[in-house]
Amino acid sequence: METKRQNNLNHSLKNHKVVSTEEWIDARKQLLKKEKELTRLNDRINEERKNLPWVKIDKTYVFDTPNGKETLSDLFEGRSQLIIKHFMFGTEWKEGCVGCSFGADHIDGANFHLKHHDVTIVAVSRASVAKIEPFKKRMGWQFKWVSSQENDFNYDFHVSCTKEDLERGEVYYNYNMLPAGSEEMPGISVFYKDEEGNIYHTYSTFARGDEKLVGAYMFLDLTPKGRNETGPNGNLMDWVKHHDKYDTDAQAENNSCCEH
Repeated sequence: METKRQNNLNHSLKNHKVVSTEEWIDARKQLLKKEKELTRLNDRINEERKNLPWVKIDKTYVFDTPNGKETLSDLFEGRSQLIIKHFMFGTEWKEGCVGCSFGADHIDGANFHLKHHDVTIVAVSRASVAKIEPFKKRMGWQFKWVSSQENDFNYDFHVSCTKEDLERGEVYYNYNMLPAGSEEMPGISVFYKDEEGNIYHTYSTFARGDEKLVGAYMFLDLTPKGRNETGPNGNLMDWVKHHDKYDTDAQAENNSCCEH
């Protein structure tokens, strides 16, 4: 059964306005003005992001990695900038979150360039390395992925809930108290390490804040159907799957976020 969103989209496509080339160019120029305004606004926001104050990290975080124990400082791998992908993969889950996997599919291509431009990117999850490594191999990813199961990193950066949080029914996430849902939440955090080895937290973004890192969305936003998220959830959970679970005809069905 089609949802109301799908019906509205189908109606819009069937009844879409069709005009002459001259009229289309005029309409396109009007939209172009707004696109340029958005580009300039985004440039200003990027500048404000760089000018945010920093918080010095005084706590020592030790992560489990395929190469043994590594500190947060080690994760920089000799570079001065570190991007952490908070990947939803709980300690008891069978596999990583579908949405986080969707985003992770875009990392390796970018990483060819990032690591040559003073940026290291690492995924961090509460799951053990013993669970992370088989899933990573299954998905064919090359980026570094470590476990925070034995430290407070996920809790300090508000992307994991404690049992007490879940029992209380609310959690601090995306800079607000929100109803507690999953024990794990997505996000991106950025760090800088100076020449003396001091580490600073410079930026974090959560929920839809990491969409700009998902290239597939940027492609979809150019198309007539857009993101076409017209199922009951009204988001990527209506269509995205782990990339090895799509049917051969590439028609995605509804799925839950994570099997755990």
